[in-house]
Amino acid sequence: MDRETAEPHVESLPGERARQWVEHHQHHAATSTFVYEFVWDFTAPAIGPFCTDVDGNVLMDFASHVASSPLGYNNPKIMDRLEEFGPIDPAKIAGQDFYAAGGGLPDDPDVPGPTQLQDRLIDITDHYGMDTVFLSNSGAEAIENAIKICYDHVGGRHGITFKGAFHGRTMGALSLNRSKAVHRRGFPEIASVESIPYCENASCDGSSCTCGFLRPEAGEEAPRRRKRRTSRPDEVPSETLTSALDAMLNPKRGNLDPDDVSYVIVEPIQGEGGYRFPSPAFMDEMESVLERYDVPLIVDEIQTGLGRTGEMWGADHYSIEPDVITSAKALRVGATISREGVFPDETGRISSTWGGGDLLAALQGVLTIDAIQEHDLLSNARKRGEQFKQRIREEDPDFVEDVRGKGLMLAIEFDSRPRRDAVVHAAFERGLLTLGCGFRTLRILPPLDVTAREIELGADLLLEAFADSDVGDVEREFDADEVI
Repeated sequence: MDRETAEPHVESLPGERARQWVEHHQHHAATSTFVYEFVWDFTAPAIGPFCTDVDGNVLMDFASHVASSPLGYNNPKIMDRLEEFGPIDPAKIAGQDFYAAGGGLPDDPDVPGPTQLQDRLIDITDHYGMDTVFLSNSGAEAIENAIKICYDHVGGRHGITFKGAFHGRTMGALSLNRSKAVHRRGFPEIASVESIPYCENASCDGSSCTCGFLRPEAGEEAPRRRKRRTSRPDEVPSETLTSALDAMLNPKRGNLDPDDVSYVIVEPIQGEGGYRFPSPAFMDEMESVLERYDVPLIVDEIQTGLGRTGEMWGADHYSIEPDVITSAKALRVGATISREGVFPDETGRISSTWGGGDLLAALQGVLTIDAIQEHDLLSNARKRGEQFKQRIREEDPDFVEDVRGKGLMLAIEFDSRPRRDAVVHAAFERGLLTLGCGFRTLRILPPLDVTAREIELGADLLLEAFADSDVGDVEREFDADEVI
């Protein structure tokens, strides 16, 4: 398959083979979410955003496996390096109990592994002063370890999350979710997790806030990046409450003792909640309050991290200063990143048999970071993201209420959920894979090295889907946004 000339080609979706695979797979699989009956044939030709299904249909993947395939399929930026290394067994080791070396010395190994992945992660979080990493298998595990180390570090009982948040499906992470009831309904939760509004207007300030987070006095002056204090100063709290967070923590008028709050956890851009891009005023105010009361900030970069937004981290767009960063998806493994003083120093306090022990995934993580930096993919993400937004905005369909995004984390908001779902299906029928999120939002996630030709091709297919999206034809056999 030649990436420079490849185009989607669809005979029938789903085809007969795909139907057989789906039926067979679901015979023993637990009930889960499948947006469409697409069965990728990983033995068939695929390159960049183009892949082939089991019936020979060629599709264009602008979902990137929910941001978990940052460079698309069989990308030579990764594959050429992987081919230098032969297969090994076991490829997965007990990473917290054993060391593994790929030959050579740690600063110049023949084959990079978990040790070098940690080094790369510290390099790209150096501007936040981070120096310590705990590797794991998944984003949910990264979240679990983030909240554990903050509870251990602070000793408080409370955590604070945001309305619309999604942080994973393990029991601790579920307690932080505020996006859909189905995620946590009926499951026991961590006690004392509070929630506050998340910004719903990227251009708002204190005087125009509609979500309820900011008060008119907020957002007047952006704070400088802070260095965490080791103890809170004896300062008299203001009588004026500047935000919902301040109202919760203010010693005179709040309902939580800041000393009893172990963390605030935030997505720099909400993913499952609807690709909600917050305003600088929202982030400035949060940073100011956290500095005032010395409360640790966990930034969930599982979907936004590693270049998706046109910066290495979503937090890099704002004034916030993370104390802990969680990463996964594009990284290929889970990672909890912080400062040595935040992590427990007691042996066995955190551990995991498979933590960081997937040698292939760690190697892929190293190569992904290297590719982003060596090929200037942050710049490409910004340029191609602007190209896509401009192309869709030029058409200005009546039923499209907003086109937004940073880098290649892109969203289109429709006038109704049925319209969004109809577009997902109409695009699929043309060989374009997309995903929903929130209530009526479509998310677009091309590979980070997507070309101008591919953006134009994908936008054309999507605009065709707009024209053919009859909301009356949508079969409610799927939930276009019920994915991670």
